[in-house]
Amino acid sequence: MNFRRIFLVKSLLLLFPSVKCSVTNWFYVAVNESALLSIAAAGSVYDATWMKDRKRLLQIKDRKVKYYVNKEQCRCKIFLNGTLQIEQAVKEDSGNYTVTVNEQDGKRKAEEHTMFIVQGPVPQPILSDECMNKTIFVKCEVKQKTKDETFIIELTQDKSKKIQKNASSLELHTQHSGTFRCVVRNQVSEKMVEKVIKCSGQLDLYLILSIAGGAVFFVIVMILLIYCIRRKKAERLEDDGEEHVTQSCPMDSEMMVREVRQPPCNPTPRQQRVQWRPLPQPQVQQRALPPRPRPRTQQRTPNHPRERP
Repeated sequence: MNFRRIFLVKSLLLLFPSVKCSVTNWFYVAVNESALLSIAAAGSVYDATWMKDRKRLLQIKDRKVKYYVNKEQCRCKIFLNGTLQIEQAVKEDSGNYTVTVNEQDGKRKAEEHTMFIVQGPVPQPILSDECMNKTIFVKCEVKQKTKDETFIIELTQDKSKKIQKNASSLELHTQHSGTFRCVVRNQVSEKMVEKVIKCSGQLDLYLILSIAGGAVFFVIVMILLIYCIRRKKAERLEDDGEEHVTQSCPMDSEMMVREVRQPPCNPTPRQQRVQWRPLPQPQVQQRALPPRPRPRTQQRTPNHPRERP
């Protein structure tokens, strides 16, 4: 079976020796930039025709240029070596460009295909995260301006890396905290965002109990402290009140005496009686004195009459 296939291929090559495989080249350019589509065929160019999606754009033949479309609308020109230049490229210029090169006798020399793609700058990526059960869910996404717009997204975390082509979002699940970097790029531009993400997960039971116990102890200490402060303040107010009363009592009695002793201008008889009434004196309890010792009485000797001699 294999020998038959090999014999068939050799026969085809002998019958069509000039047949060449068609190769399509990919060419990317940014918006508003100029592009040069060259011809890979060697040697001088006598006749070269450029087409876009099988529609002829322009031709150079014997150093003469012929346009098949509006020159200003095309925004293109051709050089003597057959190179096509597109100025201020827009996304509408994207398409399949084909160039055919003919000899002076009309024989086909070469035919080349180029996929011309005009891309705009990539938007700024958005890096979001969510922590659940000690697992980090990281998502990198970009907002598409058009539905057919795709990017290359690269999401890395330390030494691990995840890449996805022709996508607008990428997710990564891991249990390790660290620095996450998201890179979004196309063939003409690239943008990056970086973020440090930490996930502690669910707290352990011992940690929860420790935090609760510490909070309760702190509340109790604060209550006792407030109680002691209020108690000290109340005692201080009581002492100040008693001292104020004792200081004000002698002053009040002295003022009362002065007011009573001050005679009115025209006192009435009743006021005179009240005025000269003495103030009650405080009764001072006299201490009982001990009995004084009585003097000893000496017995007098009877006086006898002296005998006269």
